[in-house]
Amino acid sequence: MEHYNMNLTLKVWRQKNSNDKGGLETYQVKNISSEMSFLEMFDVLNEQLISEDKDPIAFDHDCREGICGMCSMYINGRPHGPWHATTTCQLHMRAFKDGDTIVVEPWRAKAFPVIKDLVVDRAAFDRIIQAGGYVSVNTGVTVDANATPIPKSDADKSFAAAACIGCGACVAACKNSSAMLFVSAKVSQFALLPQGQAERESRVLDMVAQMDKEGFGSCTNTGACEAECPKEISLENIARLNREFAAASLSSEE
Repeated sequence: MEHYNMNLTLKVWRQKNSNDKGGLETYQVKNISSEMSFLEMFDVLNEQLISEDKDPIAFDHDCREGICGMCSMYINGRPHGPWHATTTCQLHMRAFKDGDTIVVEPWRAKAFPVIKDLVVDRAAFDRIIQAGGYVSVNTGVTVDANATPIPKSDADKSFAAAACIGCGACVAACKNSSAMLFVSAKVSQFALLPQGQAERESRVLDMVAQMDKEGFGSCTNTGACEAECPKEISLENIARLNREFAAASLSSEE
């Protein structure tokens, strides 16, 4: 693939804290390599700002390997940018061309308040997990892996749901800021396994209750969440969540 350099105009959301109104600021970056990652381009911009005695842009990142999901950015109106099934850190500048204007914003959701610039507080996801996204087990001797037979189809579906990295792209993509894809993935990964059966009903009821408490909206059924998910979490999980919730609700009324 041909390597080339480009000059870009960046319109980046700057916000001092959660109480600040915030707004877009325009920056020029030059000689950006097409082989840079999007975050490396931001590193260059921040070095430029620091050299000018200006406050660098705050943005989240950790692994930069597409694993943790912390690199969340809204790029030209799309969570994580234009490439399909790709996190921001794995998006490369060859996705753009010389002279482009790129607008970068944080996730937009009531449940994800902005901390500073492009960093949002996603602790709401952590609280949903704490409400029931786990399996309680007694410690002791490790059980052999083959002691509990699991049909391969169930194991594959559970593994696919467990691939969710909790980045929040589904929330950012949804016009109602729904967290249904995230919650359904975390419910599904355990509902499909025998180890998750003991808390199956309480898990879905508690996690959905916490989701509502955090202020996430209702599912729009448009499929934008699945389309923008970097791990391609399936909408089938939302259907499973609805079935699990209905069954648990009826059981709790008996």
